[in-house]
Amino acid sequence: MLHENSIANFGDIDMAKGHVQPSGRESPFGENEIIVSKTDLKGHLTYTNDVFLRVAGYKTAKEVIGQPHSIIRHPDMPRSVFKLLWQTIEAKGEIFAYVVNMAINGDHYWVLAHVTPSFDAQGNVVGYHSNRRKPDPDKVAKIVPIYKALLAKESEVANRKDGMNMAYDFLMTDLQNKGIGYDEFVLTL
Repeated sequence: MLHENSIANFGDIDMAKGHVQPSGRESPFGENEIIVSKTDLKGHLTYTNDVFLRVAGYKTAKEVIGQPHSIIRHPDMPRSVFKLLWQTIEAKGEIFAYVVNMAINGDHYWVLAHVTPSFDAQGNVVGYHSNRRKPDPDKVAKIVPIYKALLAKESEVANRKDGMNMAYDFLMTDLQNKGIGYDEFVLTL
């Protein structure tokens, strides 16, 4: 079942950080680096690696552990993509997705995220794990107009949840009309 607070934690700007505006600058990280984070079932950070901290602009893990993963959400990231992400991982599936994140100073960084559920010995989902790599700039250039279209759909109605659902339906219908699933779409950009 999709948890509303889960979407909020991956898909809303943290109120304490809401005053930060995108800077237009890229927060760099290397092609061979992997950004890693783990969350609990509600999307609160339980682990981050040093690359996550450096690229997002944090000095220590203490600053982020227990915080919602949304502390790195960029306003140009469609909530409808997070809805798809949460539906997939809560159904015990894995997902690849292009995501634009925002560092604490407003700098952005694009990633190709691979998000999976973490299981206990009995097969119960106990959290989520995300590995992120630097994406090919040509693929980012292809995803940007798609995300802009999703954001435009999301803003067509005043109710944010309705807008998210409308954009999600738009994306799923578009993929169905093209005869491909989301994973195939992402991996063949």
